[in-house]
Amino acid sequence: MSMNVLIVDDHAIMREGLSALLTGAGMQVVGMVGNGRDAMQAVRELMPDVVIMDLSMPDMNGFEATCEIHAKSPGVQVVVLSMHASKEHVLQALMAGAAGYVLKEAAGAEVVTAVRAVCAGHRYISPALGLLPQEVDLLTTAGGPLASLSARERQVLQLVAEGKSSADIAQRVHLSRKTVETYRSRLMKKLGVSDVTALVKFAVQHGLTPPG
Repeated sequence: MSMNVLIVDDHAIMREGLSALLTGAGMQVVGMVGNGRDAMQAVRELMPDVVIMDLSMPDMNGFEATCEIHAKSPGVQVVVLSMHASKEHVLQALMAGAAGYVLKEAAGAEVVTAVRAVCAGHRYISPALGLLPQEVDLLTTAGGPLASLSARERQVLQLVAEGKSSADIAQRVHLSRKTVETYRSRLMKKLGVSDVTALVKFAVQHGLTPPG
């Protein structure tokens, strides 16, 4: 079965290298873009099987783009390809909806393996991260209040933690301001906090702000 892949990275040399690698492995690269916002449009237009997603990009980061793709196109699998090896980055990517996480220092063959794995319905976490399968499950399914949040709720929570106003968030995620305020109220209720300051503190403590 042919696998259609969209590559999202803000460095042209990475996009071109990944394209050559995946094409050589018999996959079809249907598009290449340089930021999260363009990735969302490309997913709508091209409907790839898999998106290979960088995290640190201008305009819209990979966490937010992954969350948006997961919310609007749940059949599209996302493999994060990142230089960040911390558990916080892995947790945030998985909670955003990523099905795989591979380090940029990995061999090309591992990227191919990850794409094939998520296409087959499996999760793939780079062995170099040193996370046991049960540890990954614990991070994502037994993560307390976070596990009860939808992809859209996590996206709104992240944007609140970044200091965005309701109007800013509404424009970013294409919702009305009233709907965003409803999400904020729902988040405070679900997470047991009474104000936005406490909501931001919760997000920071649980790694839902873009790590540096």
